[in-house]
Amino acid sequence: MIVEHLFSLEDKVAIVTGSAGGNGLAIAEGLVLAGAKVIGWDIKRNDQQSAVLFDQQDCDITDSDAVDDSLRYITEHYGGVNILVNNAGVSYSHDFLSYPEDLWDKTYKVNLKAPFDLIKKISELMIYSGGSIVNITSLNAELAFPDNPAYVAFKGALKQLTKSAALDLAKYNIRVNNVGPGYFKTEMTKGSWEDPARRKQRTDKTALGRWGDPKDLVGILIFLTSNASSYITGQDIYVDGGWSIKGL
Repeated sequence: MIVEHLFSLEDKVAIVTGSAGGNGLAIAEGLVLAGAKVIGWDIKRNDQQSAVLFDQQDCDITDSDAVDDSLRYITEHYGGVNILVNNAGVSYSHDFLSYPEDLWDKTYKVNLKAPFDLIKKISELMIYSGGSIVNITSLNAELAFPDNPAYVAFKGALKQLTKSAALDLAKYNIRVNNVGPGYFKTEMTKGSWEDPARRKQRTDKTALGRWGDPKDLVGILIFLTSNASSYITGQDIYVDGGWSIKGL
């Protein structure tokens, strides 16, 4: 077998949610460079200059009608879907004892309910051809960080949803895996990055001594969505610079 073919995504159609910037944009660009036809979904326009072109669509993943409209467009223009990357997510920090119910509900809808709904709908398009679904969880699916109970709770739940989906969809040759980023330099972590003390604290927590860059996710996403990982499903892979294994 030719190694290049093993990792090729040629003729694959991929949906990447939260593709307007940060990790989602890097993932979308990486899948394009591996040969995939990528459709990016986001509620905001791409605010970063991209040298790699892909089909960017306005789509609120919590709006069932908007998702259905986009999927109709995709089936008409691309014929189907082979890859889904559930990357979109929100995070709202607040003291635990006074954590607002509306922030809990917003986090639930984006970080857990929407991925569940998308897995169901898009799996129906993969039944006859198989496919790969990757849910972007977080280091917080394993470890609690302070003042963010909703994010920790729903990333942990997404981790377990992946295992349930992997088991139930295996009969259709649909694989479902998790990728959990550690601390990455994105808009979501801008506050920590711009605070010298917090930046150093988070850097020191990693074995590799640096924050993640969105490009650090590309390799694992190509692997999990290509034939190179054809016997891997229901797994958790943490791209965290060694944060989760570091003791002293």
